[in-house]
This record gives sequence, structure tokens and C-alpha cells, in this order.
Amino acid sequence: MAELRIGHGYDVHRLTGGRKLILGGVDIPWEEGLLGHSDADVLTHAVMDALLGAAGLGDIGKLFPDHDPAYEGISSLVLLDRVCERLREEGWQVGNVDATVVAQRPKLAPYIPQMRQNLALHMGVPPEQVNVKATTEEGLGFTGTGQGMAAHAVALLERI
Repeated sequence: MAELRIGHGYDVHRLTGGRKLILGGVDIPWEEGLLGHSDADVLTHAVMDALLGAAGLGDIGKLFPDHDPAYEGISSLVLLDRVCERLREEGWQVGNVDATVVAQRPKLAPYIPQMRQNLALHMGVPPEQVNVKATTEEGLGFTGTGQGMAAHAVALLERI
């Protein structure tokens, strides 16, 4: 029987002016972007934390601390490459990932296919093994009022 591990990831970032909105490596035209040390890609951050959690390797803050200038403005897809390299070194491969972005606006449906493609490419799996969804919170909470965005992800790893 194959050795399998499941991990969960969650991330949140505040919306602010003067920043690009990057989700799943896609530059989405919008009046605000997410505030963070890197590109603040909340979706990719949640995916990385799910992968690291499944492998028992901590979280992205441990691997890529936000006080390290090496990660300032870096693409989260580059960090995902590094996470997946670490997984392979530890003997793991990605089985599948399912993720949800929580944002009141903008509508994300047109961008989801490219998000899936980007994440799959950087994890080295077919796009069919990556699912991305988006939901609102009906105007409730910090995501519903447009103060920020959040993302959840679950990942299944298989021992190589």
C-alpha cells in the first residue's frame, strides 16, 4: 500500500493600493493588490503550506522568512518550485491539490484555468491534478468587505 499524506494550508493578505494582484501566478487587472513581502500570492502561499504540512516540513514562514531580503518581491511560483524540489528530496510527489480563494471582488472565474495551469506546471503534475475554486463571503468579514483575500488548500502527497 502506498504511503499517503494530507496537508492543509491557509493564508491571508490585506488588499492595498499600489500593488499588483497576483493569484496562482496570474496578474489580474484590479485597482488593488495584496500586501506582503513577496508578491503576496495568497493562493500559491496556501498551496505551499498544504504541501509542506503534508510532508511535515513546517510552513513557508520557516523556509522563506519575511524578514529575509532575498524574498522581497519574489514570485511565489519561484518559491513553489523550491518547495516541490524539497518535497522530491524528501521522497514525496504531489498526488493532487484542491484550493479555494476567498474574495468578494474581482470575479476570478475567467482566470482560474491559467491559475490551475501555472500551479500544475510548477508542481510538475498535470492540470487535472490541481483544482482551484473561488467564493465570496456574501459581504461578511474582512474578505467580504474587501479588506483582504484568503485562500485554503488541501494537498495529497504520495511517497515516491
